Amino acid sequence: MRILITGGEGQLGRALHDALAGEEVFALGHTQLDISDERSIAATFEEARPEVVLHAAAWTDTAGCENDPERARRVNGEGPGLVAAACATAGAAMVYVSSNEVFDGEKGEPYKEDDPPKAINEYGRSKLEGERRVRAQLDRHYIVRTSWLYGPGRVSFPEKIVQAAQQQGRLTVVTDEIASPTWTVDLARAIASLIRQPAWGTYHLTNAGACSRLDWAREVLQLAGMTEVPITPATLAEFGGPYRKPKFSALANTHAAGLGIELRGWREALADHFARAAGDARPPASTRPVR
Repeated sequence: MRILITGGEGQLGRALHDALAGEEVFALGHTQLDISDERSIAATFEEARPEVVLHAAAWTDTAGCENDPERARRVNGEGPGLVAAACATAGAAMVYVSSNEVFDGEKGEPYKEDDPPKAINEYGRSKLEGERRVRAQLDRHYIVRTSWLYGPGRVSFPEKIVQAAQQQGRLTVVTDEIASPTWTVDLARAIASLIRQPAWGTYHLTNAGACSRLDWAREVLQLAGMTEVPITPATLAEFGGPYRKPKFSALANTHAAGLGIELRGWREALADHFARAAGDARPPASTRPVR
């Protein structure tokens, strides 16, 4: 299978490349492929001749999106539509990686794939626009919503928590923002399983279970051997972020589970992430095939 990965230099792009070992993969970063430029996309498609495009490229800086919504719409909204149009012309299928932040967080229980989205910040609105454009341009698509990504190759929430604990000796972490931490290694393997079956549509793929940012931080400190670091709980309102965040945006995996694709619990995945970062020689549990 000939596969093109956009955002190939990012943490998810790299994990996808690893998960697709044995396939003919073209993984391109933003310096090699400008997803907002039709000519750049056309030239890439002519060279790669992909059968499947995994669109992992995105601008994920929530604060940046809030400050520059036009750029957010161009990268996260218009770009996926241009890639989908190129896929339609080339006869390729497409995976568009979207976000839990297309929801407003007011449901109070995990969102199912068919729940109506309602984004409350510019990042979420731009990702939702990307979803709409992909659906409009291409029938053979998978829209994969996920949340709270972390993984090898980038300083993400776990690393930031450890760094802040080391530097400051104490932490303040939000209690009322709840979702599912998702290890890119597990997500990439789930996507690799998904694209091998032509079941087009929308999917929610996260590590199982949900937690608050505070719960996640406590688990990180436990794994880092830093349980003595005090944590002060704070609400989103008290934390005073410059943009709104959905309070409860956990995602229910119903569609992929029907295909036999499920991800393990977030705590187990986080433990493997720390084991890998520490150079643990034992094979991680994540090498098990996705169910």
